[in-house]
Amino acid sequence: MAAEKREVILKEGLWSDERSTGGEVQLLGSECLDCGEVFSAPREIGLCGYCQSKNLKSIRLSTRGKIYSYTVIMQRPPVYYQGPVPYAIGFVELPEGVRVETLFTDCNFDDLQIGLEVELVLRKLHQDEAGNDVITYMFRPAA
Repeated sequence: MAAEKREVILKEGLWSDERSTGGEVQLLGSECLDCGEVFSAPREIGLCGYCQSKNLKSIRLSTRGKIYSYTVIMQRPPVYYQGPVPYAIGFVELPEGVRVETLFTDCNFDDLQIGLEVELVLRKLHQDEAGNDVITYMFRPAA
């Protein structure tokens, strides 16, 4: 009997998914309680990158931001990326002042522009060797 296919998260701990309880998907970050610096992912090393404080708290980041920079890639990279080609990748600046590296989805790449308002979504990146859908966060033009 074949194994049941399922969704697999690309990397645990990057976002929270509260949709089952009426909430939303939000990226997770960290804030230094001593200097106020905000980071776009939980700080695995447990130190503020600016003041070296260990006084960090986990926060949820905004689901909307603006494109800070982007490019459209027309050729598959040699190793790590297994999604469709061409693809658009870049940085989104969130209201908290952090920039998040991301793929862009659900759009015509010709319509992307710096300053465009975008929103967070979860999407399939590729299938793993077992046929499971590998899920990651991406941004799309805001509705």
